[in-house]
Amino acid sequence: MLASRFIVVALAIGSGSPLLAAVPPVPVPVENPITEPKRVLGKILFWDEQLSSDGTVACGTCHRPAVGGADPRAARYPGVDKGTIDDVQGSPGIVSLGPDGKPRTDPMFGAQPQVTARLSPSNFMALWADELFWDGRAGSQLKDPVSGSVAIARGAALENQTLTALMNPIEMAKTQRTFAELAADVARSKPLALATDWPPDTAAAIAKHATYPELFAAAFGDATITPTRIAFAIATYQRTLVADQTLWDRFDAGDTTALSGRVLYGWRAFQAFHCNACHKPPLFTNNEFFQIGLRRADFDRGRENVTHDPEDAGEMKVPSLRNAALKPRFMHTGEFTSLSAAIRFYINTLALPERDGIPGAGLYTFNMSQVDESDLREFIATALVDPRVRDEQFPFDRPVLRSER
Repeated sequence: MLASRFIVVALAIGSGSPLLAAVPPVPVPVENPITEPKRVLGKILFWDEQLSSDGTVACGTCHRPAVGGADPRAARYPGVDKGTIDDVQGSPGIVSLGPDGKPRTDPMFGAQPQVTARLSPSNFMALWADELFWDGRAGSQLKDPVSGSVAIARGAALENQTLTALMNPIEMAKTQRTFAELAADVARSKPLALATDWPPDTAAAIAKHATYPELFAAAFGDATITPTRIAFAIATYQRTLVADQTLWDRFDAGDTTALSGRVLYGWRAFQAFHCNACHKPPLFTNNEFFQIGLRRADFDRGRENVTHDPEDAGEMKVPSLRNAALKPRFMHTGEFTSLSAAIRFYINTLALPERDGIPGAGLYTFNMSQVDESDLREFIATALVDPRVRDEQFPFDRPVLRSER
C-alpha cells in the first residue's frame, strides 16, 4: 500500500501543472462598495433572528462558521412519500405561517418547523460565484424588488441569495410576506435583541447607533430601510469572510514545510485522482454544476429548474472543499455524516445514466487504495481548514442566537 502512495506522488509531480495562484480578490459590484459601517450593519442583520417572520431563524442559523459555514442541524424532508428513497436531510426553517403571521398546520410538517428540500450549503467561498444556491437560481443581476430597476448590473449573486432566503416561506418568511413588511420588521426591531455575547465590532456599532434606522443612516447616508439596502449590507458582510489562512495557502505561497507526511501525500492524491478538475484550487471549486450520480434526476431536477435545459437534469453546484471537514453532513441531500463517507461515495457510486464525467478526465474510475483514501481525507481535514473559521475568530466571530440557548 505504501507503493500506491508513492505512485500517486510521482503522477502528480510529473504532471507539469503550473504553480497555483493565491485566492483572488473578492469581486465587489461597483454599485455596492465595501465600507466598514455597511459591513458591520450586515453582520448585525445576518445574525438577527428578528429578520424572520416569527423571530426564530437568522441567516446565520443555517450558516455557522464552526461547521464550515453550513448548518449544524438537519431534519427529514420526506419528498412526495415519507420513508422512501426520495427523502433527504434538509435544513429546518420556520413553522408554517399564514398571511396574518399566525402559525397554521402544514400538510407535510404539521405544527413543526418546515424543512428545506436541500441541506443549506456553506456561505463561505461563494464570494466568487456568479450564481448561488445548489441550483444557481440566485443570479448575477439584481433588480430592486420594489421599483424593478436594475440595482446591480453584474455580480449580485449574494444580494439575490439574501433576498430569496428572507422571503422564502419555508426558510424565514410568513406566507405572502411583502418587501414593505420586511423593511418594517427591520425598522421596528432592536438590533440583535434576541442574541447574546455580541462580538466587539457589533457591540461597538450598536452602542453608537442604537436603532436600525441609525445604523442604516451610518451605512447609507440616511435612515431609509429598503429590501435592497438590507441585501447590500448582508452581502457586504459576507464579502469580508475570506477563509484563506490555511496550511495549503501557506504551502501555495512557497512554504514547503506547511504540508508534510500524510497531508502532503493527500495533496498529491487530490491531483492524481483528478479531484482538482471540479474542486479547482485555489477556491477548491470551479463554481460549475454537475450531476455526480448521487441520486436520480427524477427526485430533484436541480439546475434544470433554472435553465430549463434537460441536459442540466439533476446537476448541482460544486461546493468548495475549504473548511468542508468542519461540516457535520455532506452533499445537498445531507446523507453522509462523515468526510470519509463522502469520499467513499466517489469510489463506490453506481454509474447512473445521468451522471456526468470528470471534466477532462472521463468517467469516474477511482482505483484508490485505503491508504490513498486516508491521505486524501487527511489533506482536506488538515490543509484546507482555516483555524479562524473553526474557532470562530474575527471576522468569523458571531453572537449566540436565542435558538441556541
